[in-house]
Amino acid sequence: MTAPLRLVVFDMDGTLINSAAFIEQAMANVCAQAGFSAPSGEAVRAIIGLSLPEAFAVLLPETDYAEQDRLAGLYRENIVAMRRQSGDDAPLYAGARCALDQLQARDEVLLGIATGKALRGVRHAFEVHDIGGYFHTVQGADGHPSKPHPSMLEQCLRETGVDAAQAVIVGDTSFDMAMGRAAGFLCVGVRWGYHSDAVLTQTGAHVLVDNFADLVPAIDDLWRTV
Repeated sequence: MTAPLRLVVFDMDGTLINSAAFIEQAMANVCAQAGFSAPSGEAVRAIIGLSLPEAFAVLLPETDYAEQDRLAGLYRENIVAMRRQSGDDAPLYAGARCALDQLQARDEVLLGIATGKALRGVRHAFEVHDIGGYFHTVQGADGHPSKPHPSMLEQCLRETGVDAAQAVIVGDTSFDMAMGRAAGFLCVGVRWGYHSDAVLTQTGAHVLVDNFADLVPAIDDLWRTV
């Protein structure tokens, strides 16, 4: 009997890439330029995963949409400048590439990305880490509502032809889990990212994993329940 076609979609920041330090510094730079007090690191980590205007709406609720959009533009400029100045970038989490290799080796499994990053940032991460070739479908903030709206995952399903019951979202935030549930995905929460176990569970995680070595077995266990 032929195995059904399956899909594993990854978030990026906090799931594949440890980008908190870059994001916190860029947020601090933007707030200084725009005359706002810098948010705490904890506050910034709590909004990682949202699209930029929505993130600024949470961090700076006194701003209107036009100001949030302007701040989002400043943030993008800061990220580009920081990369040019440092010559460095946020690293992949340990074990990420090995897990991607294991999943890619299966003929019935396709891989995807669903991230609050703009596609320009996604392409940069792909180039820096040489991981673009793993993914059959890539969805970013461009052209989609912010997480937790399921639009990105629904597009992943359309592009791959996979049934939602055979699809998994892997992420580190409540936004990923709620998005996955809304799209009918199985949801794996990772404990090395930016939201707590309690938040991940409350927003829909079917299972939590401690490290990338545990990820593929956890996904296999979920698929056995379908």
